[in-house]
Amino acid sequence: MRLGAFTFANCGAVRWGLGERPVETGSPEAMAAALLAGEVDVAPISLVEYLRNHDRLLALPDLAIGSDGEVLSCQLFTRGPLEDLDGGRVALGSTSRTAALLATILLTEWAGVTAEYRVEPPVLADMLRGADAAVLIGDAALVETLHPRPGLRVHDLGTLWRDWTGLPMVFAVWAVRRSTAARRPADVSAAHATLLEAARQGVRQLDEVAESLAGSGLFTREEMSRYLATLDHTLGERHLAGIRHFAKLAARHGAVPEGADLTFFGGAA
Repeated sequence: MRLGAFTFANCGAVRWGLGERPVETGSPEAMAAALLAGEVDVAPISLVEYLRNHDRLLALPDLAIGSDGEVLSCQLFTRGPLEDLDGGRVALGSTSRTAALLATILLTEWAGVTAEYRVEPPVLADMLRGADAAVLIGDAALVETLHPRPGLRVHDLGTLWRDWTGLPMVFAVWAVRRSTAARRPADVSAAHATLLEAARQGVRQLDEVAESLAGSGLFTREEMSRYLATLDHTLGERHLAGIRHFAKLAARHGAVPEGADLTFFGGAA
């Protein structure tokens, strides 16, 4: 089967665990498009895109990309406290789906902020030229978090969600098209087992994964080790509770269909 993965470091452990197996990589929006178009068979997809296309997809059990608190790579950058954004503008990075909606929900429902939102290319300096805050994800957000700019406040969206709800935040799930699962169930089962083992192996060898990711020059090994340790690749009952709570809020904001939920390959609950 054709596997996909994000280019971001949040898939670093899984990519490491897969070894030499060919994997198509791309940004979250590119990977969602490839999965839905049939260009890859199994891949991670942002939670929002899964919920929007839940009638076409099945989630793979026990595998996700999330955090139980701090995540470091899904961030809201502001010049002041959150309440100062009321009546202001918030730039949403174009690579983000789930984090952008999460920030909107948190600002509206938790902070009581009414703001104007617009999607822009994910370059923090450019985003903040015409906005009071910016949402950034992935390695770009990680760089800006580990090496913060003077005068900016960094609000970790995983931490804010946990503080508000007490639940983990799942930013992406691994999925397969329903049509593919119906035609090739044995192949999907094998791919699922491969990905589960890859995630376990990567987590067991985080030092080696951190060393390989640090080779890009953007991060030190220590920075990568800290980041990888915040990530949660599991999908248990608390994660599902977090997903369902988020889905209800997202539907209330008109961002996903009412009643959208995960349906698992293999019929897992």
